[in-house]
Amino acid sequence: MKTRTITSERTSRREFLGRAAALAACALVPRQIRGATATSARPNSVFHGVRIGCITYSYRSMISSADDTLKALLQNGLSEVELMGGPIQEFAGISAAGGRGRKAPPPKPAAKPTDAEREAQLAKCRQLRKIYNNAGVTIHIHKTPFGQSDEEIDFNFQIAKALGCVGITTERRDDVAQKLAPFADKHKIWIAFHNHTANCPVMNQTDPILGYGQYVGFNFDIGHYFAGTKGLSPIPVIEKYHDRIVSLHLKDRTADGGNLPWGQGKTPIKEVLQLMRKEKWTFPADIELEYKIPPDSNAVAEVGKCVQYCREALA
Repeated sequence: MKTRTITSERTSRREFLGRAAALAACALVPRQIRGATATSARPNSVFHGVRIGCITYSYRSMISSADDTLKALLQNGLSEVELMGGPIQEFAGISAAGGRGRKAPPPKPAAKPTDAEREAQLAKCRQLRKIYNNAGVTIHIHKTPFGQSDEEIDFNFQIAKALGCVGITTERRDDVAQKLAPFADKHKIWIAFHNHTANCPVMNQTDPILGYGQYVGFNFDIGHYFAGTKGLSPIPVIEKYHDRIVSLHLKDRTADGGNLPWGQGKTPIKEVLQLMRKEKWTFPADIELEYKIPPDSNAVAEVGKCVQYCREALA
C-alpha cells in the first residue's frame, strides 16, 4: 500500500454515564451540531506529517451519537477519526447487524431493506461525511459490524465509500478474511484486521492473512502487541508491514498486560510516532483510550491528554 491521501441533522442526545462525566460533557459539548461546526476552529491533528486521530470507542463512557462524537473530536482538536458503527447506524437509520467480529452476538432477524431504503441510508452517510468534513474532520475508517449475507457485506463497503473511508476495521479471524477479501478487492476498500494480545501479526514469515486479497491489511494495535508478546517492540512489525498497515491503535500497556495513562506504561508510543515521521508514513495513528479514567476527569479530557502526548512526542 503506497502513501494514501484521504481526501445530520438531528440526532438525540444520549444520557451520559455517571454524574461526573455528565457534568463534564455538558460543559465541553455545545448543544447543536450546526453551532459546533460554525463556531469551532477547524482542527488540525497532523503533527509534522503524522496523522493523529481517535477511534470513537474512546468516548464510550459519555457519548455515542454522531452529533456529540463530532463535538468531542472538535474539543480534542482532532481532524482524523475511526468512527464506530453506532453513531453511523443511528444517524443513517441502519439496523445493527450481527457482527462477524470477536465475541459478536448472532444477528437478529430483520426485514430486508428495499433498494430505496438502502439508497436513502447511503445518502445519509454522505450527509454525515459532509458534516464531518465541513467541520475539518476526515472519517478515514469506520467500524460498522458486518452482516452475514453477501448483500449485507457489500453494503458495508458502500457505507465506507459514502463516508469517504479508505477502509473498514474488524477483529482478526482468518475465516472472516477469506470471506471479506473479494469484496475489499472489488470495492478497493481496505479491510483492516485488528489484533488483540493473542492474535498479533506473524513475524517469522509473511502473515498468511495477507494472502487472501490485495486489500487485506492491519489495524495494528501496538499496545496489545506489546502486552501479548511480553514486551517486544512493535516497531519491527510496523517496519515489516508498513505497506499493509491501514491504521494504528495507540495505547500504553505494560509487558504484564496492564493499561495505564500514557507515559506510565512501557509501550514505545513516542518511538513509533517518531519512526512514522522519519519514514513519512501517512497511515493514521489513532488514540484508543482504554485505561481507567480518573474520577475527577472524563473521556474527552483524557483523550486530550493523549493528543498532547502525541504533539510533544513529535515536536
